[in-house]
Amino acid sequence: MDPQQLPDRIEAWPPGIEPAVPIPGYANTYTHWPAQPLLRRPAGRTERSGPLDLGRKLPCGDDNLAVPGPGRLAMGQLIHIGGRVLDEDGRPVRGAVVELWQANAAGRYRHAADTRDAPLDPDFIGNGRALTDAEGRYGFFTIKPGAYPVPVAETWWRPPHLHFSVLGPASAGRLVTQMYFPGDPLNALDRILMSVPDAAARDRLVARLIPPAEVGPGWLGFAHDLVLRGRSATPALP
Repeated sequence: MDPQQLPDRIEAWPPGIEPAVPIPGYANTYTHWPAQPLLRRPAGRTERSGPLDLGRKLPCGDDNLAVPGPGRLAMGQLIHIGGRVLDEDGRPVRGAVVELWQANAAGRYRHAADTRDAPLDPDFIGNGRALTDAEGRYGFFTIKPGAYPVPVAETWWRPPHLHFSVLGPASAGRLVTQMYFPGDPLNALDRILMSVPDAAARDRLVARLIPPAEVGPGWLGFAHDLVLRGRSATPALP
């Protein structure tokens, strides 16, 4: 899909895709989520057509989080995550800005708000930005993040996950979501993942492992498409 082309429509999500919030035991969903239902209004030209040429305004190319410089390598399991950004009709979205941020291999974020007693990796910043190509493809080299406990009285653990923000051809198509790893036993206990009522929609938040023989030595490969709207939409997560 060409970002200069106006979409014919912007569909609402069908039931079961949007998470049920606020999420018990996760304080941020009480303070960062609207307390009242959103007001629906028809999408205008601004929502349908802008912003444009984000790749010029938001510098991209920070797609290798695992190797910050020559002779430097982040600690942890090296992985490559890639896929396509698609619109609600399955068409590739060219020129979308894909941002990624994550915890390090010890499950700690490089952020002042994360004061947990876990090591920081001096060679891992934990965020990057890429631009989709003509076929809507994106990709990042990084490391698999660690799990970490949620600091609440009734402790539960967040499984390894990646955060994504996708800025597509229209402001109404922006997606903020998370990606999970297949087969992790903590997935079924994660209150954020399980806040999505529809099981098929939850499955769209889990990446697909690429057979190692197809990737080659050194990196594990995962495939994960990001769909902005429609019945096959990737659910938005806090």
